[in-house]
Amino acid sequence: MLNAGLVGAGHLGKIHLKLLNQSEKYNLVGFHDKDVANGKKIEAEFGYKYFENFEDLLAEIEMLDIVTPTVYHYDYAMKAIEHRIPFFIEKPVTQNLKEAEEILFKCREYNIKAQVGHVERYNPAFIGSKDYIKDPMFIEIHRLAEFNPRGTDVSVVLDLMIHDLDILLSLVKSKVKVIHASGVSVVSKSPDICNARIEFENGCVANLTTSRISMKAMRKSRFFQKDAYISVDFLEKKSEVIRMKEAPENPSDFDMIIENAEGEKNQILFEYPPITPNNAILDELESFADSITENKNVEVSLEDGTEALKVALEIVKMIS
Repeated sequence: MLNAGLVGAGHLGKIHLKLLNQSEKYNLVGFHDKDVANGKKIEAEFGYKYFENFEDLLAEIEMLDIVTPTVYHYDYAMKAIEHRIPFFIEKPVTQNLKEAEEILFKCREYNIKAQVGHVERYNPAFIGSKDYIKDPMFIEIHRLAEFNPRGTDVSVVLDLMIHDLDILLSLVKSKVKVIHASGVSVVSKSPDICNARIEFENGCVANLTTSRISMKAMRKSRFFQKDAYISVDFLEKKSEVIRMKEAPENPSDFDMIIENAEGEKNQILFEYPPITPNNAILDELESFADSITENKNVEVSLEDGTEALKVALEIVKMIS
């Protein structure tokens, strides 16, 4: 078991504390939070050891989980690097590209493992369907959420859209060519709704719409590629694959056959990839533990997190 510590005991931080505590791959040493009153309250309520001095926590751990507001990510990551401690860092990796690139440079220099918390990579619907997604040429993504004051310290792009940017960049094996974006601030000082169109050098086009002021939640992505359409519902945890193949010579009464204008007949096949229920946050934390103890590559690297941040910041720049 790895001796683990956490910094940032807010809403998400408390979830991480619970999971680190129950994981068989970690021994939760304790946590630090800038708000002493909050730290002592959590210690009294849940029994997790509170370290008022962050340096004292660092002296006892082998892995740091950074779940603070984004503005503090850089400082805590650099402290972990200074002490040569592997760290898990929530998304977005930092608030600007310069900080992210410096963290990346230092981790490479000292060979320190770090993983970024792009949790949708561990969504069972995505896990079940990603092997079907090969060279998509058009992608339609909707991530709509009801208003929640948490997260409004950054734009909806860095708060929510960045999840889909990470998924997108992990699937499209091509460089970004052109970005078009627009957004509106409705209830926050930063954009609350945004649409972005991303064109890649290989011809793939992705259209993303993200809102945190919707009446109904939705987290759905649709991938269109040669002879196939894949729908992934990240919210409902289900996926659907619709494929076409050449129609058999003697189709049965139950086969769905379509004929195009050229007279070619194709059979439509519906597949529903098996979904294995999981706790995505626990899985991402435990996969990071495995990368440390087994000395293997992390699932979501600092390079991945930095690339997603780079595209997100380009979108934010276009909006402003």
